[in-house]
Amino acid sequence: MAVSSVLIFNNLKQPSASLVPKSTLEFRPPSSLDRNLFRVRGGFVSSSISGMTRVRAIVRDKGEGTEDHPLVGDSIDNIGDKQVLDSWSGLQERDFTGTPYVPVYVMLPLGVIDMNCELVDPEGLLDQLRILKSANVDGVMVDCWWGIVEAHTPQLYNWSGYRKLFQMVRDLGLKLQVVMSFHECGGNVGDDVHIPLPHWVREIGQSNPDIYFTDREERRNAECLTWGIDKERVLKGRTAVEVYFDYMRSFRVEFDDFFVDGVISEIEVGLGPCGELRYPSYPAKHGWTYPGIGEFQCYDKYLMKSLSKAAEIRGHSFWARAPDDAGSYNSKPHETGFFRDGGDYDSYYGRFFLNWYSQVLVDHGDRVLALANLAFEGTCIAAKLSGIHWWYKTASHAAELTAGFYNPANRNGYAPIAAMLKKHGVALNFTCVELRTLNQHEDFPEALADPEGLVWQVLNAAWDVSILVASENALPCYDREGYNKILENAKPRNDPDGRHLSAFTYLRLGPVLMEKHNFEEFERFVRRMHGEAVQDLQ
Repeated sequence: MAVSSVLIFNNLKQPSASLVPKSTLEFRPPSSLDRNLFRVRGGFVSSSISGMTRVRAIVRDKGEGTEDHPLVGDSIDNIGDKQVLDSWSGLQERDFTGTPYVPVYVMLPLGVIDMNCELVDPEGLLDQLRILKSANVDGVMVDCWWGIVEAHTPQLYNWSGYRKLFQMVRDLGLKLQVVMSFHECGGNVGDDVHIPLPHWVREIGQSNPDIYFTDREERRNAECLTWGIDKERVLKGRTAVEVYFDYMRSFRVEFDDFFVDGVISEIEVGLGPCGELRYPSYPAKHGWTYPGIGEFQCYDKYLMKSLSKAAEIRGHSFWARAPDDAGSYNSKPHETGFFRDGGDYDSYYGRFFLNWYSQVLVDHGDRVLALANLAFEGTCIAAKLSGIHWWYKTASHAAELTAGFYNPANRNGYAPIAAMLKKHGVALNFTCVELRTLNQHEDFPEALADPEGLVWQVLNAAWDVSILVASENALPCYDREGYNKILENAKPRNDPDGRHLSAFTYLRLGPVLMEKHNFEEFERFVRRMHGEAVQDLQ
């Protein structure tokens, strides 16, 4: 699956989690998703529980409150008379022997199928798949690209290369997670190939650019189709959701034998850019850079018509507009009238607009997943959410708002999405489970990010309505610390209900993973995800 640009910052350091001073030394065994706090007299130490995790201690002067310095990181080293001590914790790795079996899948390279729908380098791929099988990996994930399969003519589908690939996977005794990829590949970090939307769709876009998401300066984003045409017959007589359904139904008929024998274990339905249910609010092609808040993407004529109708129903026709004080792609929340603390995001108009904007996202997922259940009845279906963790520690959660997640500090924006997934019996696939709040680059303390807090919120929103939760790593991961963090999230410590991830998909198969040391670490990780014993716990 294409890597979301949300997740490109593997060496960024975010500010710490909430750190609380206390007068006595204690250790609180946390859940695996929590930050851990070691509390010491006159200060605090923050740590995450895994082998050899970095610890930072801040010792304050007598009588001075820590609230003066809410951000803890390298930037605080020279503030006042603070003494900063770095050390390494020798905390024991958790022993996952006997814990629940969590299946592990590996994403195949983005370009494993070429634009002619032919399998690229089958001999080399077969060798790599055999190595994965030797590590007892459960299966692989592959994107079925709309831009390849239905490339030139509506409802003329070419699945030839995928059949060869699927047969290879079946012969090795592996399972398949298949992604219905209705988005463009290319332009996101990690995309090493370019697969645009189908040619016939792009031809329609030349005469009707409103089929694409549009920002306030009327820049179009051809990464995916706007949800404004979900029910508009603008695609040669079909609506967008009809196009998606016809594609999914064709796949189900073509690969019936792989469904019947259980080789296809899951279908993940693409619901937006990078296959994720979100607006394309932070496109690098339009100049966005981390940690910009992004921009609302509702200026195509179809979504503006929807907004006007909602404002009219509310009785305030003058609200039929997007916010005019929400900054630009690279703004910070406090620089805008809309997202700043006490800003218009929490006004009567702001709440109206954000309710509408986020409901359009939920409704899109609702429509497409209802049809996916018709196409794939009896098969596990999943939907992917992106981990937008920057500005999470602010009141407005601006980056989440522009992406369609109405999740300010006073509202649980992921509960309505979880409820919609529950309605259709769809599993949630969430990213960034390997990221640590305290392990980001010191250049971006202002991002006020909290990936661990976000993961905790989203996973619990899903578990609270009893839907399956799977996950992926957001960034390439080859080290033991990253694997330990994934394991902590996969199997939460002391969860009273014994909840755990239903599956984990590793990003991604490639030459670096195949290097001897890296693959040995990966194989060790797979054994622990499966609940097997390893002999070298640190």
